[in-house]
Amino acid sequence: MKLYLIRHGLAGQHGDYANDDERPLTSEGKRKTEQVAKQLRSFGVEFDLILTSPLTRAMQTAEILKAAGLGNALEVEGYLAPSGNIQTWISWLEAWRTPEKTLALVGHEPDLSGWAELLIWGEVRDRLILKKAGVVGLELPDTGGAIGNSRLFWLTPPKFLL
Repeated sequence: MKLYLIRHGLAGQHGDYANDDERPLTSEGKRKTEQVAKQLRSFGVEFDLILTSPLTRAMQTAEILKAAGLGNALEVEGYLAPSGNIQTWISWLEAWRTPEKTLALVGHEPDLSGWAELLIWGEVRDRLILKKAGVVGLELPDTGGAIGNSRLFWLTPPKFLL
């Protein structure tokens, strides 16, 4: 199974909004995220499902991915909000996972990098950095635990997709 971890695009300044959860993508963030989505589509990337954090900037990013034709199904999941629980997602994944499926998670840093590191190495090493609108691609094992048993096949900052 393929898993793409995608960080939300460039958003408004932290502290400029009474509720940070509602901080939206900037016009530049929308434009760059649309370009990244278009490039992913040109590479033949398609998602069976896009899961997104409930925060505005992540939901907007997920909607851009959907609008670009990368996937038709989109769900909002609280465990993708900042400081979300990977074990909750792993439990969900075990019921959903099949070898031929492709899943996208849209969320935040440092969570997505930490999740990628857990899936690859079984521990967080603070080595991967996921830029805004950046993409990490992982291949999860067909059976058994994903943590510590997944393989990195793609780590791309957005500048290489623009």
